[in-house]
Amino acid sequence: MSYIIAIANEKGGVGKTTTVLSLGAALVERELRVLLVDLDPQANLTLSLGIKPYHLQRSLADILMGGQRISSIILRTGIKDLDLAPANEEMRLTEQFLRIRENFDLLLKEALEEVSFYDLIMLDCPPAVGSLTQSALAAAQLLILPTQCEFFSTHALRSSLNIIRTIRERNNPALRYRLLLTMVEPENQIHRSLNQQIRKAFGEAVFKTIIELDNHLREYPLHAQPITSFAPASLGAHQYHELAEEVMQFVRETSGRFT
Repeated sequence: MSYIIAIANEKGGVGKTTTVLSLGAALVERELRVLLVDLDPQANLTLSLGIKPYHLQRSLADILMGGQRISSIILRTGIKDLDLAPANEEMRLTEQFLRIRENFDLLLKEALEEVSFYDLIMLDCPPAVGSLTQSALAAAQLLILPTQCEFFSTHALRSSLNIIRTIRERNNPALRYRLLLTMVEPENQIHRSLNQQIRKAFGEAVFKTIIELDNHLREYPLHAQPITSFAPASLGAHQYHELAEEVMQFVRETSGRFT
């Protein structure tokens, strides 16, 4: 069975898609087979891999609303062992109408059972706690919350933690979470202060790895490939490799996999 990781935060612009793609690419270099799933109607993950959403005849919307098999939409990314279940504009309708379906929040989990041969499945969630994000959290074993060392980003954590509590009570009591500090400027006094405050408040629930500001991380959509491919010697690539090791250690300790 696959280990499923959701990457979500109600606030946009905190590095969710960057983390999905960069971490996924770092993990396949450790001989894991990874499926990236684009749940965001903006389809930024799909675009980041050079795929035009408006050219797609089918997407994840057909799986969640049309009952098709997820294997029918999976695309190769050009990176060995890294595949994509893409999104397109039809995901906007999926977000709107998914709720009317019975047990809507379990549809994604059931669909992913077909592709359980992947070692890891990573879910890129929209910047909202709607039906798509709830579906992702119902399917995942681990939620990674990318969080900037900024007031509004840390304030949004309260809402995210409330959703985690709700999902645990409703249908996924085993859901765990970890915070990932992103876009960090180590010399910025506010960033240093919030980094300390977050670690004091959440303890081991915060990854030791931080993702610092790196211009290469802003460039990856232009290259249609992750930073680990087009700038492997960069700071961002190095830190996502560190995060990959930390994620694998977490999975080993909590699930016994990848030993």
